[in-house]
Amino acid sequence: MNELSVIIKQVDEADLENVRTISEANKSYKDNQYWDLCRMRLESGEISIYLAELGGQFVGYAFLNWHPKYRVYQQLGIPEIQDLNVLSNFRRRGIARKIIRTCEDISRQKGYEDIGISFGLTKDYGHAQRLYISLGYVPDGYGVTYDRMPVSHGQIRPVDDDLCLMLIKKLTA
Repeated sequence: MNELSVIIKQVDEADLENVRTISEANKSYKDNQYWDLCRMRLESGEISIYLAELGGQFVGYAFLNWHPKYRVYQQLGIPEIQDLNVLSNFRRRGIARKIIRTCEDISRQKGYEDIGISFGLTKDYGHAQRLYISLGYVPDGYGVTYDRMPVSHGQIRPVDDDLCLMLIKKLTA
């Protein structure tokens, strides 16, 4: 499979159900309230969502959050790529890489010089950890966060999807 055969499209409200289907297929169940909030954020322009298509099938997506919750990204005025998902039987084919590059290109076109992304700290995120670093993302230097809030030395937090390392990438040469 060639990365170029993957088509990335911006999601409108009608496509949101395709995003939900991919999320559920990857066993990332979110309640109706979550999807209602996504719809509102999409309509308001707070987020953009990009959907990957391969051979007529939707196989992945990512959110591009123009107003992220993480304070460091807010202070820097940068967007954040969030909730990157590719169906498990389509991984390791360049789909996530193409989605990320699309988000970077769109952010660059809108005048952003930097972009953020994060990954969880468990083995489940091993592929994302390696991919993001290979694409030039580096830790932001503020350490681990829990639900986008800094974790101080000695604090105890659950090791779950909310325990993350935040990364930044320069979009300019």
